[in-house]
Amino acid sequence: MAQVEATTERIVAADADTVFDALADYSGTRANLLPEQFSEYEVREGGDGEGTLVHWKLQATSKRVRDCLLEVTEPTDGELVEKDRNSSMVTTWRVTPAGEGRARVVVTSVWNGAGGIGGFFERTFAPKGLARIYDAVLARLEAEVGKK
Repeated sequence: MAQVEATTERIVAADADTVFDALADYSGTRANLLPEQFSEYEVREGGDGEGTLVHWKLQATSKRVRDCLLEVTEPTDGELVEKDRNSSMVTTWRVTPAGEGRARVVVTSVWNGAGGIGGFFERTFAPKGLARIYDAVLARLEAEVGKK
């Protein structure tokens, strides 16, 4: 099984602390950032960054729905890591300053891909599809916290 990786990033017109706080607010802001590919969103423990346990279903394609139960950690300043208890998927959100009143947000998901021909298609198409989904999340984040 090869590791599959999807990454996307955006510069948001808000300071890094504001952006990070919005992403870490699983009991409030985060639910508002999720596009239609996410369903059954539920905070099961915590709700603000480290120690949060959150559930959702992610419909990556018309046929592929992933049931996610994510443990959230904050290993370093400006970093949220979501480890899925139901799969090998780990998603890391990194927020860093990008000039006056701006922040760079990079989101990267990695997981162990399937083998064989299915794995070939997964490695070829899944990163682009997931990057599109996370780009929609980042666009909503910009709309939520960005300076008008």
